[in-house]
Amino acid sequence: MAAAGLAAGAARAAYTARSQRPPGGAAVWTRTNHRGEPVTLLAGPAVAAGAALACALTPGLPPRVRAALVAGGLGAAAFGGYDDLAGSGDRRGFRGHLGALAHGEVTTGAVKLGGIGVSGLVAAALAGGPAADVIINAGLTAGSANLLNLFDLRPGRAIKVAVAGGSLLALAGARRAGGRQRPGAARAVAGPLGSALAMLPADLGERAMLGDAGANALGAMLGTAAAVSLGRPARAALLAGITGLTAASEVVSFTAVIERTPALRWLDMLGRRPAGPGRTAGEPPAPPGPGRVAGHSRAALTLVPPESPGSAPAAGAASP
Repeated sequence: MAAAGLAAGAARAAYTARSQRPPGGAAVWTRTNHRGEPVTLLAGPAVAAGAALACALTPGLPPRVRAALVAGGLGAAAFGGYDDLAGSGDRRGFRGHLGALAHGEVTTGAVKLGGIGVSGLVAAALAGGPAADVIINAGLTAGSANLLNLFDLRPGRAIKVAVAGGSLLALAGARRAGGRQRPGAARAVAGPLGSALAMLPADLGERAMLGDAGANALGAMLGTAAAVSLGRPARAALLAGITGLTAASEVVSFTAVIERTPALRWLDMLGRRPAGPGRTAGEPPAPPGPGRVAGHSRAALTLVPPESPGSAPAAGAASP
């Protein structure tokens, strides 16, 4: 609880400070969400910073685990932030970025995928273990980073998925065979979850969004937490599930599946504004920027020309 509180406080402080003085100006960090309203990307770096600080200071975590969590989270945040700020959104998903790479075009998304892969390998190497474990753990860190970003298509969705996944991980990793306590899982996820929950009101209120920097960082840290707290069979099964969902996202819209499933739709809408245009009274908008982007996540963003700030969101922007 102390670690989660530290992460939440640090994330809120970073978000408030950066909102008052956005690096490079507010326009650099402003995007347009699925309603066509301006939101800021500053929640992403704040989440990553708060979670990393808490992981570095959480008592009871072995030094290797601390280093792995911080390296995986900050590495994913750095490459995700690069794609947030420099990417055009013209290419989407593994197929789009790797297809462009096959034709000699290096997209920001391809750089991000490669960078997060390297960050996952570094985190796994820092965590230690036999070569087989390092390979599985690298896949967990990188795969979780990418998968969580695929859910950042509507307000609060990625954070809800992160909280649910992190809570299950804390329970699954709490005991070893024979009932002996294994507290590492709960301590490892406390920082990421505390930081994410601190940004949930701004995300649900459509004032801010995680973007790639925040979603990739949270996913990477949860993947690393799984890597250091679960047994090899459980980690291998989890990696297979992550791989399967990522592959499915290339042909199936997660948003469409959620909309068709009443229970998932209810959870997805929990705490969100009702559907419809306009911002709820009393909710200040993020400062508008000259370049608008349609969609709630860099994973599904399409640039809109600066001279048409009132343009409607691009078709298909809600699909991963």
